[in-house]
Amino acid sequence: MTSVHRNTASSSVTSPLRLGIAGLGTVGTGVIRLLREHADLLRHRTGRSIEVVAVSARNRTRDRGIDLSGLHWHDDPVALANDPNVDVVVELMGGAEGTAHTLVTEALKAGKAVVTANKALVARHAEELAHLSHQHGAPLLFEAAVAGGIPAIKVVREGVAADALTRLGGILNGTSNFILTEMAETGRAFEDVLKEAQDKGYAEADPSADIDGWDAAHKLSILTAIAFRPIVFDSLAVSGMRRITTDDIHQARKLGYAIKMLGVARRLPEDRVEAWVQPCLIPARSGLAQVNGVYNALTTEGPFSGPITISGQGAGEGPTADAVMADVIDLARGHGLPLWGRVDEQAPIPCEPVEGLVSRFYLRITLKGSVEAETALEDIRTVLGNEDVAVEKGHHHTSQKGDAQLILLTGPVTLGGINRILPLLEEMPLIKGTPLALKVEDLP
Repeated sequence: MTSVHRNTASSSVTSPLRLGIAGLGTVGTGVIRLLREHADLLRHRTGRSIEVVAVSARNRTRDRGIDLSGLHWHDDPVALANDPNVDVVVELMGGAEGTAHTLVTEALKAGKAVVTANKALVARHAEELAHLSHQHGAPLLFEAAVAGGIPAIKVVREGVAADALTRLGGILNGTSNFILTEMAETGRAFEDVLKEAQDKGYAEADPSADIDGWDAAHKLSILTAIAFRPIVFDSLAVSGMRRITTDDIHQARKLGYAIKMLGVARRLPEDRVEAWVQPCLIPARSGLAQVNGVYNALTTEGPFSGPITISGQGAGEGPTADAVMADVIDLARGHGLPLWGRVDEQAPIPCEPVEGLVSRFYLRITLKGSVEAETALEDIRTVLGNEDVAVEKGHHHTSQKGDAQLILLTGPVTLGGINRILPLLEEMPLIKGTPLALKVEDLP
C-alpha cells in the first residue's frame, strides 16, 4: 500500500494551528510555557500562530505554575481526538497501553495529526500505528520519544535519508548514564547513586525501565525502524546494568575502557537486522566515552554520510518540550512525513539472534577466600582454552568488599559461547558466585 500524507493539521497555512494536549506533567506544562514565551518567534518561523486550545489531565485542581484559564478542559483525554477545535493532538501521558493508546489510535482514525513523546507506545505498536497513519493520511510525529532534546529522529529520518545506513546506536538513556558516570567519578556504590538519581527525579520509584535497558530498547526499536525496517520489539535482546560495580568500572579503566549502557543496531545482508541493548566496555578515548551525566548520544554511519555523532540532554522539561515543538513546527509549515520516512508499509521482522554475535568480553570472576589467585588464573585459562577462548589480558585485585577477583579480557568469541562458558566457570569449586561478562564494543 502506498500513500502520500496530506497536511491534516489545517486547511489554511495562515490560520492558527490549534493544539490539544493530553498530559500536563513536566513536558506538557513545558510545551505551554515554550509556546507562550516564543509565540512571536514561532509565528515568524511558520507564518502562522500556534496555540493550545484544549487540555486534559488527571487532576484539574493541581497547581502547575501556569495559567490554564481560557483552555477547554476534557476530563476524558480521548475526547481530544474528536474535538472539532483541535487540529493536532499532543499525547504526553505515557504508557504503551490504556488511555494513551486509545487516544492516539482514535485521533489517527479521525484524520488528526498526532505528536507524541511516548516511546513505549510507538515501539510496541509500530505496525498498527503505521497502518492507521497511512490509511487515514494522518501524520504521527515522535521526535520527543527518542533522546529528549537531541534531534535524533530528524537526523535519521531526514538528515541522512539518502544514505543506506549500516549502523546506528549510542547512549540512549540518561538515567543509566548518570549512574555509571557518578560511580566512575565518586567511587560510590550502584545502590547509593541510584537513590540519588531517584531523589533528583532522573529515575522513577521503580527504576527498572532505565537500569534494565527497556527505555533504551524502545528508543532503539524506533530508530531501527526508520534506518533499516520495523522490528518485532520482543525480539530485541536487552540486558541491564544491576550487576555492575564500582570495581568493574575501575578495572575497565585500567584496561583502557569505560563502561556505558549502549543500544546498537546494524544492517545485515539479505535485509536482516541485528539490535541489542546492554552495558559494554568502550575505548576510553572514544567520543561516546566522553558523554557523561544525564546526556545522551547517537552515532549513525553510512557509506555516503560516514560517521555522525550528536549529543545533548536526553530528558527534562526544556529539551523534551523543544523536541515536541519541533514536530508541531513541521506540521505548522505543512510538513507531514510518513511514519518511518517511507511511503510503503513494511511488516516488522524479528531481529537476528545475538548468540552468534562475535566480540571480545570482559570477565569478572570472584574467588573463594582460600584460593590462590595465580593458581585460579591458570585453572580458569585451561577451562577457557578447552572452549577455544583465548585470554588476551588477565590480572587479579581485591574488591572493595575484600574479595579476591580475577579480571580477564578474552579474545573474540560468540555471545553464545560466553553464555555456555559462564555456567562451567560457576561450577568450579574455586569460584564464588556467578561471573560477570560484558561485551567489548571497539568504537573509533
